[in-house]
Amino acid sequence: MALIVQKFGGTSVGDLDRIRNVAQRVKLEVDAGNQVAVVVSAMAGTTNQLVEWARDIGPLHDAREYDAIVATGEQVTVGLLAIALQNIGIDARSWLGWQIPVQTDDVHGAARIESIDTTVMRERLAAGQVAVVAGFQGIAPDGRIATLGRGGSDTSAVALAAALDADRCDIYTDVDGVYTTDPRIAPKATKLDQITFEEMLEMASLGAKVLQTRSVAMAMRHNVNLQVRSSFSDAPGTLVVNEDSIVEQEKISGIAYSPDEAKITIQGLPDKPGVAAEIFGDLATNHVNVDMIVQSAASEGQKADITFSLGRADLAKALEIIDGAKGSLGFDDVVAKENVTKISVVGMAMRSQPGVAKTMFQTLAERGINLEVISTSEIKISVLIASDYTELAVRSLHTAFGLDAED
Repeated sequence: MALIVQKFGGTSVGDLDRIRNVAQRVKLEVDAGNQVAVVVSAMAGTTNQLVEWARDIGPLHDAREYDAIVATGEQVTVGLLAIALQNIGIDARSWLGWQIPVQTDDVHGAARIESIDTTVMRERLAAGQVAVVAGFQGIAPDGRIATLGRGGSDTSAVALAAALDADRCDIYTDVDGVYTTDPRIAPKATKLDQITFEEMLEMASLGAKVLQTRSVAMAMRHNVNLQVRSSFSDAPGTLVVNEDSIVEQEKISGIAYSPDEAKITIQGLPDKPGVAAEIFGDLATNHVNVDMIVQSAASEGQKADITFSLGRADLAKALEIIDGAKGSLGFDDVVAKENVTKISVVGMAMRSQPGVAKTMFQTLAERGINLEVISTSEIKISVLIASDYTELAVRSLHTAFGLDAED
């Protein structure tokens, strides 16, 4: 007997027929003799509608009330799925975040899970009952519902799998695995049988939408066996594994892109210690995530420029924060640009395979694509380019690194 955590996203539970389909998939695991906990998202489009209502009723709203609103989508789904399972003879009950409980910190709207008490749930699972768990939510120290931020149901599932010491966590979605890039842009993209946690973490953080970044990081930290599968087919999925499980990785694993990027350049900053710390400290305090950072070298006595990328949604907030600090920072000007995309080449092979940067830069140069910012890590190279060139860049790099499916 194995203990399996299954997670179904919004498209997988998008209507009543799909919820019935999910119930049948859960039944397959139960019939195989396994203990099953199911984590579900809200029905597709529901959370967006709830967020829109919250913003329309009050643009500057109380985050605690925002959580009370947006958490209701999952409450509907768990109840419907529990009933669907009961109707096909499966003993099941729904669990909301506060009923388990899933304890979070006090950052409403973007809470982090601190602990999960699975004592009662383990007893119910051992007795043969299926646990249908609302993803995306927990309970904050103030006793109120807290949500984990968009995509938080993946994190809920991995955290629950870790707390239960589950044998596997299956993430069901509308694609049948992790691809070398977005098949909608590159039709010759291929599905990966396996990918390492490190590669998946980079892919997720760089724009791949299959798994949420925090969930991958948590799975890697707790060594949770992950599998990405389709809710709509029985095809094998993609296993996310430790690097040790892949003996030799001979090529790049994928090309990721993130279109919702922006770029800020702060010009004429005093070249002295503490300036960068003040800039990025203020941004961090206000929950603005910064990614690629480049500082120009300044000759003695001269001023420097700092350029960095961030999510487009945070651009206005970041500019307001920087403008508010102009007096203390003493810079000359700020230049912002919205229409940029981050393109990344990802692969463990980068550790031992020379020439990856050359191939990437040469490929983009041959197509007349200018690189605005460059950053690297041990297993990825990222560049910021004008958004108009996104599809051309992704397809060209996919071909250049030998990732195209054979005709």
